[in-house]
Amino acid sequence: MLQVISTLNGFTIKAGDGGIGTVVDFLFDDTSWKVRWLVIDCGTWSTGRKVLIHPSAISRQDLEQQEFVVALTKAQVEGSPELVEDQPVSRQMENQLYTHYGWDPLWCGPNLAAIPGAMASPLMAPPYLGLGSTDEVEARGDGVTSQGADPHLRSVVEVTGYRVHALDGEIGHIENLMIDDADWSVHYLIVDTRNWWFGKHVLISPIAVKSIDWFDRHVELDVPGDQVRASPPWDPLDTFSQVYAKQLHKHYGWSGPPA
Repeated sequence: MLQVISTLNGFTIKAGDGGIGTVVDFLFDDTSWKVRWLVIDCGTWSTGRKVLIHPSAISRQDLEQQEFVVALTKAQVEGSPELVEDQPVSRQMENQLYTHYGWDPLWCGPNLAAIPGAMASPLMAPPYLGLGSTDEVEARGDGVTSQGADPHLRSVVEVTGYRVHALDGEIGHIENLMIDDADWSVHYLIVDTRNWWFGKHVLISPIAVKSIDWFDRHVELDVPGDQVRASPPWDPLDTFSQVYAKQLHKHYGWSGPPA
């Protein structure tokens, strides 16, 4: 089922023997467009500590109760590598997490679904991953943004608000992401076009993303603004349907939509 990712922020994480904390961010891969990690604030249980949990650990989700149940114990989480507030996530840390929990780095969800498109390489080096201010990290001059960091791992919190450019000019900014909660792939960028097309929101597939400038905080699309303006209207209050998805993909000539 497709979900607007911001609605999952703040969900409680429950292990088999009690609560672990709450979701405060998501880290996704900008080449596969899959959410790779949930960032968990352990709160009072382990004050000031943040940990990463892989989506494959989620055994059940309850949208009404706003909680994820994970196939873990509190002892496992307590013994896992800690996410340092002022450091990006390194490949070494990810490998340690996979080893600690026995998770499969190639996990692709229960359906092993294919990812609908991939993005070109970023224009510039990777930024700080949304766990603080990018400017603060750059000002320190300690190289934290590049030393061992995974260059394709991005924070949803960081990306929210990035400006979006069509081939012929700016059309709005990223307001949210829409994901499939079965395999945690990003299916659409939700773009708020209020300054260009008053009161309208549009959905853009990652297929249309040509590049991302991480320092200038904007996304380049390979579609013209007129095509975006002529796209099927989308109301955030409406239920997303396969009928609408087919109309949207047909309009842009995108493959899919995924079933």
